[in-house]
Amino acid sequence: AGWHGGQALCRGLIGGVGAGACWGLDGGGIGGQGQSPAPRARDYFYYIDHQGQLFLDDAKVKNFITCFKDKQFLTFFFKQLQLNRSGRYQDAFPYLSPCGREHNFVRCDDCPIVFTHLLCGQAGEELLSYCGGGDRLVVSFEPEKLVMFPENGRVYHPAPQKAGGVGLVKSALAFELSPCFEYSQGAGEPPTHFRWQGKRYTLTNELVQLIRSNSSA
Repeated sequence: AGWHGGQALCRGLIGGVGAGACWGLDGGGIGGQGQSPAPRARDYFYYIDHQGQLFLDDAKVKNFITCFKDKQFLTFFFKQLQLNRSGRYQDAFPYLSPCGREHNFVRCDDCPIVFTHLLCGQAGEELLSYCGGGDRLVVSFEPEKLVMFPENGRVYHPAPQKAGGVGLVKSALAFELSPCFEYSQGAGEPPTHFRWQGKRYTLTNELVQLIRSNSSA
């Protein structure tokens, strides 16, 4: 299968959804879905919301009904996801999921990786699943590396490095985790410890600087 299987999968799913004009976020420089900037090449544009749902960027209604749900497609798409260093649309679409000759440009509400569920692996290890991929899209759960920002309540966890290195924890899951945080530096400061499965973890807060630098970029 490899690339050829992936290309067929992308073409089939994108073609089945249909696409209208994708209005540019950077002053109108973006054409329609499926435009061909070079022979046999195609450009598509996507949006990821704060729940980790993936949509065609020009979808007028974005909800659970209109998001992509096929796990095979989502797995391929997110495993290919990386920072957009193509020199094209980088300001408006900072991420890219290449699929053979197809370039899938991606923008997001916060982070492109959104953790939605905690899973138990085959060896009993704890895993964080992301972006609708079930057990096909997971990272190891590292409690000591969680970060919570008191100003907005959002929780973050390390994500695959090529996709930016940090992922947002979906609000419903963050709400379940929030009672486990402990604070010792006063109001307005990130929590310092996290109690989980009978252990008290000292939070490294190593993602704080990365998240804030990304936010100001």
